[in-house]
Amino acid sequence: MATVSLSLDEIYKLANKTLLANGCDQETADILSELITNAERDGSLSHGLFRLPAYVSGLKSGKINGKQKPDIKKLTPSVIKADGKNCLAPVVLNKSIPELVKAAKENGVAVLAIINSHHMAAMWPETEKIAEEGLVAFACTSYKPAVAPAGAIKPLFGTNPISFAWPRKNNTPVVYDMATASMAMGEVQVAKREGHKVPLGTGLTKDGKDTTDPAKIADGGVLLPFGGYKGSGIAMMVELLAGALVGDNFSYETAAKDNNDGGPPSGGEFILAISPDKLSDKDWDKHANEFFEKMKSMGEVRLPGERRHKNRLDKGPRNINEELVNKIRSLS
Repeated sequence: MATVSLSLDEIYKLANKTLLANGCDQETADILSELITNAERDGSLSHGLFRLPAYVSGLKSGKINGKQKPDIKKLTPSVIKADGKNCLAPVVLNKSIPELVKAAKENGVAVLAIINSHHMAAMWPETEKIAEEGLVAFACTSYKPAVAPAGAIKPLFGTNPISFAWPRKNNTPVVYDMATASMAMGEVQVAKREGHKVPLGTGLTKDGKDTTDPAKIADGGVLLPFGGYKGSGIAMMVELLAGALVGDNFSYETAAKDNNDGGPPSGGEFILAISPDKLSDKDWDKHANEFFEKMKSMGEVRLPGERRHKNRLDKGPRNINEELVNKIRSLS
């Protein structure tokens, strides 16, 4: 695979220029460019520049409004609802998370319900941001059907990621972000692009056969939930939390109204923030750190998020797929 070396600043400028050329205002372009750059910086390649052409597809078709800002309402002291009005989810998160953090610190717990926004980024940025404020965070969102429920061979669930973050005083948060599918579709698409096989159990062909060929999964096939019935149950939970509970669509309803331009569809997101200072006692951080140390003493155990935090210490250039860079440059 041919690559090109780009500095983090060059990645940001490439993303920013492309977004501005395709209908975003400066604020939206800045928010999304920072998100994309941070994904490349932290090694989250399937959510960095790789996603930019799809964002552009949604902007060019008019499905995504690159200049819109969300309508944020406080329904109760601890319930916040944000209507994205078809803007990009990172913009909604930028505007609404400060309100969620404030409500959780005041009340001990708070919920943010997001509707009508276009989410295709990683989810760790929002939960990590909340944890950096000293709060425990959980978030989930659905997508268009790509995952078969356990026992089925046709998709019903989205890849339905969940993210959890635990705050640590004077240290980086513990953060995980995972698809409830056996593998995120973005990772399958990267494997397809780079010619890699995927593990058996990742997905099925369009005929319902097991395969290690990512192309046969991405092009008409179906992903499987991780852990069989267990992952299927968690994927169902995400559908309910990010769909019925917040007042948005289930994945199959999202697909029915999407224009299939390749860009992220409109959907909902559920985010929960909890204050350990309110709920626990003053030693919660010390107690949790003892647990983390116990984990790490048991072998080559890495806390979730450690690799991303280590990667971001490297401020040097990143090697980006040359074909992808050329495609993005053609869009601007």
